[in-house]
Amino acid sequence: MVFLQSTFRRLGSLLLLLFLFMVLLPNSAFALDDGLLENGDFEEPPSGGFGGAEEEMAVASSIPGWTTNGTVELVRSGQKQGGMILIVPQGSHAVRLGNEAEIGQELMKLEKGSTYAVTFSAARTCAQLESLNVSFHESSSLSSSATVDLQTLYSVEGWDAYAWAFQAMGVRGDTGRIAFRNPGMEEDPTCGPIVDNIAIKKLFNPDSSSKKSKNVVINGDFEEGPWIFPNESLGVLLPTNLDQDITSLPGWIVESNRAVRFVDSLHFTVPQGKRAVELLSGKEGIISQMVKTTQGKQYNLTFNLGTAGDKCRGGQPLAVMAFAGDQAKNTHYAPTGNMTHQSSNLTFTAKAERTRVAFYSVYYNTRTDDKSSLCGPVVDDVRVMSVSAGVFLNQITRDYHWLMMLLALMFLTSFRI
Repeated sequence: MVFLQSTFRRLGSLLLLLFLFMVLLPNSAFALDDGLLENGDFEEPPSGGFGGAEEEMAVASSIPGWTTNGTVELVRSGQKQGGMILIVPQGSHAVRLGNEAEIGQELMKLEKGSTYAVTFSAARTCAQLESLNVSFHESSSLSSSATVDLQTLYSVEGWDAYAWAFQAMGVRGDTGRIAFRNPGMEEDPTCGPIVDNIAIKKLFNPDSSSKKSKNVVINGDFEEGPWIFPNESLGVLLPTNLDQDITSLPGWIVESNRAVRFVDSLHFTVPQGKRAVELLSGKEGIISQMVKTTQGKQYNLTFNLGTAGDKCRGGQPLAVMAFAGDQAKNTHYAPTGNMTHQSSNLTFTAKAERTRVAFYSVYYNTRTDDKSSLCGPVVDDVRVMSVSAGVFLNQITRDYHWLMMLLALMFLTSFRI
């Protein structure tokens, strides 16, 4: 009898532990993994294989992990079309979308209400005005989309990586469909953008109100953003999203015609942390954020300005125009010694409960090695704090330094005694 009671107690304890494990297990265990989508690099061969070296394409209808509509081609690196060599961003294979052609993939394990950023590489082929539409669908009536202009080449590589974001509303439970479509119509139906390296990342929205520094800027250190492939050295372009509620760079809006570049410390010089933003194309590449302020209160905007370490000058200095409410400041990059960045500040008085903070590059800069790739100054560690809070923090810092000096003096004096 005692043995049975002991066995039941143990069994009950195990069941209780199992229940707690299932309840308390992080949602991430059941969530969509960050990184490359299924066959997102198109390197998995179709059922009939990629074909021989002389064949121009494989059967597009059998691309593993993807559905297709229209003229979709699997292209290989070095493949020729007339006198043109097709560009494959990474690896050996990619897809090309013909007139109004589309590829799509079902996404599983999406979390309701969460925001996801999609990173993809794209290159144009025949037409200069090619574009790419990327969309997320949960039902026939609920979808979000954006059209990315591929006309501007930001690097001499012939391709660029881009990011776009969507929010999962949970209409279809934890599923949805991501799609890439060529909206163009060319005389040659095989013309169209090339797409490669498609990845996804769940975004987290930093809460500025919880920061002890009293910084009202959300994601001012730019540490939260889209997926960056560790083997890609071009960064990720963030196209304009002025008319969209969701952004791939939490807290920030790209409110201009041209993109800005999201860079990482593995391939670029970053003032602090692991991520930053490189401003491109002068006034055509603007990032901004509406921050919470108190009308009539004085604030101080501070930020780090630096170089990305990508040989950027192009005959013009690096400089940033910073805006805070009705105030503006032009800051030229002029580091001292071996410093790769410098700090700048701008004081303003809030005129409303929301104040616009914005940055753009003063000049159009290109790299000195190829004279063509667009580049610019790097902005990082953006802070907006009330002047009273800033004075308080500075006072604490000064008092701390004096206290340390006093303790050191007392310590040395004790030895003399």
